Amino acid sequence: MINEDGQQVGVLPIKEALSLAESHGLDLVEIAPQAKPPVCKIIDYGKYMYELKKEQQRAKKKQVIIKLHEIKFGIMTDDHDMDHKMRKIEEFLAEGDKVKLTVMFRGRELEHKELGKIVLDKVVQKLKDIAVVEQLLKLEGRALFTVVTPQKIAAVAVKRK
Repeated sequence: MINEDGQQVGVLPIKEALSLAESHGLDLVEIAPQAKPPVCKIIDYGKYMYELKKEQQRAKKKQVIIKLHEIKFGIMTDDHDMDHKMRKIEEFLAEGDKVKLTVMFRGRELEHKELGKIVLDKVVQKLKDIAVVEQLLKLEGRALFTVVTPQKIAAVAVKRK
């Protein structure tokens, strides 16, 4: 048990610890239930919960949220449209977000999956300096897609592993 000043009191029976907390007008709070024996502290429970909530808010502020944007192509996407989409992709990657590159097949285009693969390979090739392929080409229904990640984020993920 730990008293209100943060000093170790030692191992006490529950009734004795509760009476000690009550005599100080505070609460007995279990801080580390997984420890053997469990660690309890004499503190104001409302203040403890407030500080815990504030700590969680600070941790949430530091958290980086990565969004997933989707850019769709067709197998006949024109060069001008491709350039415009490339600028948007580069913008998303510069912000640190992931981008899902999708080729949609309409009608009989599904018979020519290799054309969709060529389009995505061309886009990935143009992005090779700023992005890394996170998910390889995958066909789901009438769409062929891949996911790219900014290189700086991919490098951090590799270091963590």
